[in-house]
Amino acid sequence: MGSAKSAKAQASYVRVHYKNTREVAATIAGYKYTKAVSFLKDVLERKQAVPFRRYAGGIGRTAQGKAHGVSRARWPVKSVEYVLGLLKNAESNATVKGLDLDNLVVRHIQVNQAPKQRRRTFRAHGPYKSSPCHVELILVEAEKQVEKAAEAPATVARLSKKRLVKLRNKN
Repeated sequence: MGSAKSAKAQASYVRVHYKNTREVAATIAGYKYTKAVSFLKDVLERKQAVPFRRYAGGIGRTAQGKAHGVSRARWPVKSVEYVLGLLKNAESNATVKGLDLDNLVVRHIQVNQAPKQRRRTFRAHGPYKSSPCHVELILVEAEKQVEKAAEAPATVARLSKKRLVKLRNKN
C-alpha cells in the first residue's frame, strides 16, 4: 500500500466495547468508503444490523441478520459512532492528499484490545472492568480493473512421459 494512495486514521484507548467494535470492523472491511458510511448510518437508524459472527454468545436473533447470512445481529450504537468518526477522519486525510473519495476502499481495519480499566465497589460484586480498544483503518484508492486478455487458441496437447517415450521409439 503506497502512502501516496492511502489515508490512515487511528484511535487508541477508546472506551467502547472491544467485541462490538470488532464485529463492526469485520463487517465493513473491504467495503467502498461510501457504502461503509451509508451502512453505518443505517445501523444507527436501525435499518440494517451488524452481524455478530465470532463474539455471538447470548446475542439475540433478528431478521436483519439475513442480509449477511447470519441470524444473530445487533445495533451497537457507540461502536458504530466511533468507527464512523474514524472513517470521517480518514476521509479528511484523503482529501488533504487529493484522493478521489468515490474510489476509496476500506483496505485495512483492525481492532485490538487495550488494557482493561478498573473500577471498584465496596461490596462483594467482583471487579468492574471496561474493555476498551485500539482501532486503526486505512482507506486506499482502488486500482482500475484491467480486462483479461482474450484466450489464445488451443495449445499443443500435453503428453505424459510414457506417451512421449512411445512416440520417440516409433520414429
